[in-house]
Amino acid sequence: MSQRPFNFSAGPAALPEEVLQQVAGEMLDWHGSGMSVMEMSHRGREFISIYEAAEADLRDLLQVPQNFRILFMQGGGLAENAIVPMNLSRGGKVDVVVTGSWSKKSAQEARRYADVQIAADGAGQRYTTLPPPSSWQLRRDAAYVHICTNETIDGVEFNELPDLKALGSDAPLVIDCSSHQLSRPINWSRVGLAFGGAQKNIGPAGLTLVFVREDLLGHAMAICPSAFDFKTVADAQSMYNTPPTFAIYVAGLVFKWLKAFSYAGKTGLAAIEQRNIDKAQLLYGALDQSRLFENRVAADCRSRMNIPFYLRGSYDEPRLNDAFLAGAKARGLLQLKGHKSVGGMRASIYNAMPLEGVQALVTYLKDFEAQHG
Repeated sequence: MSQRPFNFSAGPAALPEEVLQQVAGEMLDWHGSGMSVMEMSHRGREFISIYEAAEADLRDLLQVPQNFRILFMQGGGLAENAIVPMNLSRGGKVDVVVTGSWSKKSAQEARRYADVQIAADGAGQRYTTLPPPSSWQLRRDAAYVHICTNETIDGVEFNELPDLKALGSDAPLVIDCSSHQLSRPINWSRVGLAFGGAQKNIGPAGLTLVFVREDLLGHAMAICPSAFDFKTVADAQSMYNTPPTFAIYVAGLVFKWLKAFSYAGKTGLAAIEQRNIDKAQLLYGALDQSRLFENRVAADCRSRMNIPFYLRGSYDEPRLNDAFLAGAKARGLLQLKGHKSVGGMRASIYNAMPLEGVQALVTYLKDFEAQHG
């Protein structure tokens, strides 16, 4: 079989080839049921078995404590920007740390339901670094504090979650971890709620994962739709309305792939994290050594998942950007165009991206520089 192109899309993103092959093989008949998963009742025993295995594997992979409920929802991370304040704010105060495009959107949406304060903003540094937690202006009576732990567009990532108690806040920490969930462990002792769309590291678009501490359930505002009330969804084991069944099925296969994954003498989440570290170090190393390309994010908060890069100085002009992207596509290196809001290029190297894909990109960077640098 010939090598498939390497897909660097920021999302919907690449899936493990083994998972895609299994999906194809089970498309017309799942385990002798005579049905595709897309044709199953979400309340039937076949799908319930898929759902229960997916939830158990996800809880095991991320070591999610028993006092957290895992919800399989819809609407993507963007919808959670409204669903979270409707569930947790009680119409009161919410503090948001703005570290890039997505946390900025979160703050804007939360203002529709709560009194939002920007506790810190990295705009002055063009979102190339993270405001240190010691500088955050947190209100003692805030209902929660929101951060985006990995900014997909700007390429900054929290390598360690802030300890709000050490900052004098008793508010639960809400994290939007859409673009790096399942790429590394989560310190649940510092989190009240985590959410993320599945279409980057986990599965098809349409599924949203929510991990919510049980004491935060049952406080939804009266305007919150029933299907978005976390307690309602939790009480119904994510079956209050028809969930995104096919996306849950594919996600469950990815969870099994992750549990069996091995690399550098490690298995499971530890193995995928190590490979992610190696991939990121390889690409950042090539960019830092380049005369033609640069990454502008501070070294201590560079994302392992989303790596924006640009042509340096006088080289940075549309013709050369277009030439780079066309040459990349010709080599089977796809979806490297940067987000329209920031331009340049971006390589999203999620869990499913093999080390060989990053190696191929680094080789192309060097070849392009030899030709144009």
